Amino acid sequence: MATESRSFLARISPTQWVALLLTVLAVLFVFDNRGKVTIEFLLISVQSPMWLILLVMFILGWITGVLMMRKRRH
Repeated sequence: MATESRSFLARISPTQWVALLLTVLAVLFVFDNRGKVTIEFLLISVQSPMWLILLVMFILGWITGVLMMRKRRH
């Protein structure tokens, strides 16, 4: 049984280990930031968990980066 366990762990690439570590850190971040915050922008006020606000901002930044890269390529 120990041989099967070693061979399975040996088959995991360094990239997969990094992905696993980042996933664990992301899950810990979400559990640590479940408190609600209020965001005010112009006349809009939104109350949401901190992790969700940060996720939305990350996605908006990512989309902006993708759109800027497309514009540079053309």
